[in-house]
Amino acid sequence: MGKWTRRAFITTGVLAGGVVVFGVAIRRGDRTDKAGALVADEGDTLLDIWLKISPDNTVTAIVPHAEMGQGVHTTLAMMLADELDADWSTVAVLEAPGDPEYANYALARGFAAGDVDFPAWLVDTVDGVFFRATQAMGLQITGGSMSVRTTGQLAMRVTGAAARSALLAAAADEWQVPVAELTTRDSLVMHEASGRSATYASLAPAAARQSLPDKPPLKNPDEFRIMGTSRPRDDIPPKVDGTAMFGIDAMLPGMKHAAIRAAPVFGGAVASLDPASVQAMPGVRKVIDLDDAVAVIADGYWQAKTALDALDVQFSDGGNSQVEQGAIFARFSSDLDRSAAAGDEESDFEAGDAPAALEGASQLVEAEYRVPYLAHSPMEPMNCTAWIHDDTCELWTGTQNPLGFAKEVAAALDLEIEQVIVHNQFLGGGFGRRAFPDYAVQAARLAREVPYPVKLVWSREEDTRHDHYRQASISRFRGGLDADGRPVAWHNHYVNKYDPEEAPHIPYAVDNQRIVYTSSATHVPWGFWRSVDHSLHAFFTESFIDELAVAAGKDPYRYRRDLLGHAPRFRAVLDLAAEKAGWDTPLAANQGRGIAIHRSFGTIVAEVVDVEVVDGELTVPRVVCAVDAGYTIHPDGMAAQMESGVAYGMTAALYGEISIRRGAVAQSNFHDYPMLRMDKAPEVETHVINSGAPLGGAGEPGTPPIAAALTNAIYNATGIRIRELPIRQHDLSRPEYRDIDAA
Repeated sequence: MGKWTRRAFITTGVLAGGVVVFGVAIRRGDRTDKAGALVADEGDTLLDIWLKISPDNTVTAIVPHAEMGQGVHTTLAMMLADELDADWSTVAVLEAPGDPEYANYALARGFAAGDVDFPAWLVDTVDGVFFRATQAMGLQITGGSMSVRTTGQLAMRVTGAAARSALLAAAADEWQVPVAELTTRDSLVMHEASGRSATYASLAPAAARQSLPDKPPLKNPDEFRIMGTSRPRDDIPPKVDGTAMFGIDAMLPGMKHAAIRAAPVFGGAVASLDPASVQAMPGVRKVIDLDDAVAVIADGYWQAKTALDALDVQFSDGGNSQVEQGAIFARFSSDLDRSAAAGDEESDFEAGDAPAALEGASQLVEAEYRVPYLAHSPMEPMNCTAWIHDDTCELWTGTQNPLGFAKEVAAALDLEIEQVIVHNQFLGGGFGRRAFPDYAVQAARLAREVPYPVKLVWSREEDTRHDHYRQASISRFRGGLDADGRPVAWHNHYVNKYDPEEAPHIPYAVDNQRIVYTSSATHVPWGFWRSVDHSLHAFFTESFIDELAVAAGKDPYRYRRDLLGHAPRFRAVLDLAAEKAGWDTPLAANQGRGIAIHRSFGTIVAEVVDVEVVDGELTVPRVVCAVDAGYTIHPDGMAAQMESGVAYGMTAALYGEISIRRGAVAQSNFHDYPMLRMDKAPEVETHVINSGAPLGGAGEPGTPPIAAALTNAIYNATGIRIRELPIRQHDLSRPEYRDIDAA
């Protein structure tokens, strides 16, 4: 945790000011009574909203995050269990309900205050302020690679340590011995001098009457018994034996099925509709106009989809049918030109005097990079089952934001949030897409029109054409080198800044930097995509630093290394990746090796990619990852996340492109929006550094470096510099592309 710094002081001042204004301290307080009604069975003892102990000595971690294959349920339970000294074999996991009582104050506190180390007397007030804020926001989200570094650190570990303290105090009271004489192990409290021991279950009721410390001491890494080990994940057995329940698996008595088609052009609406054209088809129950979409409800999904395909419906275009992909990029380019000429770019980061340094540079290198819109394409399409009854709307779905979904559905149906119950299921992939409630709101609106439950399932075509897309962008660079080839100036001007703020920033020692952007709006809906802006900016910046190395006549790895002398964590990660990849191992004439490094969500990842290009055909046999997330809680989980991030990022780099034709998405399914196939997937090696830095995330940081490392490797093999993704649009057999645009 961080020190009591100026940042903390300022934060405290803001909080204290709020207390003075309102005249009362907002404290988190004891919420176990309300939470217990939601998660506790008869005989269970809730020691905190995140922890219950059952009569059979089972310890249950109550986790406010969705499980979508990242292993978050297991990892967070490990953090609680280790601090509690629980017997891992008897630890269970329960996903917290989508209820205001489980608004995740730890997530908000970690996001807003980072690693600020608040004094003990202030912690409950701080958490109380964030709790009220998260209740108002409906915040229970899984995203931003925040689960371990916020909920894990600020809720699970703290709860485990505080509960252990209360259990020790309860035993000391019962046995009339000093707490200092007691120890804990495997869900037991022991008194060595008398030989007595007691289960956590037997002590839990008395412990629940203790006041839990707000800031209990946490273990040092050398004291960990569970954290830092690769424990079996709790979600794997049901996924193997078929008992796992995803949103799409929901089945209710009397349930009907719905297929939906939204206006193909974003901003469009239903212009005309003839329900009679399909009303007589087998199984059809009802055709419903949702203003911007039309749905068919039928006895079975295929009946609903068949009828939907035959439905006589026309859509308006909202005035956007003339928008073409080329026009979007032309607008981006002209907006960059205009703002550069006018000098009204928006500042992102400035250091030194980049324009003057460029003027005085011995060598000038310029490059422009482009990336397209990208869809999320999770394995499980968007779906939600909704049932409205007894003034209640129940939802069965997979969502990254259950409480947010409840809030949005309540607003759409004119209900109170307490009247919406979200039964969150396993997610068949999320990547940011399942943070948006559009499909759940649609299902709820359909269910309002009928007396039975309705399962809405989007087709793959609907999933592809009505996503919330990773933005398309252009980024222009100018780099100045001195006589030795060292960069003296870095100028970057790009289109549209979204999230996170630091995504375009570089770790390299360049004294003169000017990073600016220009906003250029489109009608295409934007959304969180795995690593968000890091995915595109890592491609931009790590491609350009490679171009600078080539222009300087330097080795790309050592060039980066020389510029990271002030950043030992970065250098250590870079060195480890290069070492494990055998950077200096000779390659054949048609082979290449590329490297890239990037920090996102508190985690530094370097990746080295080996490629082979034969007659223009690209093969990627191996990717080596080095990662420093401060401390890796679950090593196998970290490796799985790196492998997943590489596969996801490679898919986008090789093939990913959502293009706009007449205002609508041109792609529809995997035939024209392809995925990386198993036979094309590389071997991925992951090597971990536990540096002791504040915890970083794992779910997203593996994705950003891969595109640049891959295209840098292609350049190394062929001399072809790829500045526009996806790679599949480039002919890797054309030698005339070997020259770089360097002046």
